[in-house]
Parts: sequence; C-alpha cells; structure tokens
Amino acid sequence: MRLNQPKQVTWWISLILAVLAILGKWVLTNVVFISEYSFVILLVGFLLVWLGSFVKGL
Repeated sequence: MRLNQPKQVTWWISLILAVLAILGKWVLTNVVFISEYSFVILLVGFLLVWLGSFVKGL
C-alpha cells in the first residue's frame, strides 16, 4: 500500500473542518448546527485527509 501526499487545498479544507468542529464543541455552543454536528464535521475532515492520502490526485 502506497500513501500519497494530499494536495494542499485538501489538507487546508480538512484542517478548517477539524478546527470548526473543535470550536463547535467547546466555544460555539450557541451555533446549533455546528455544535450539534461537531463529531460529524470532524469525521468528514479526517475522512477527507484519509482519502487524500490514499487516492492519487485528491
């Protein structure tokens, strides 16, 4: 199994999603969508970076 380096834009999007999820869990509790779905947002960010590592060109 060969891993690829994800594109920079993929990495930045996943980082933004992860930070948004963490902030939604502890800081942005009044923003209902972010605080309610913070785990899903974090999961999507990690899946995006995972796909970027395994799929060439993503």
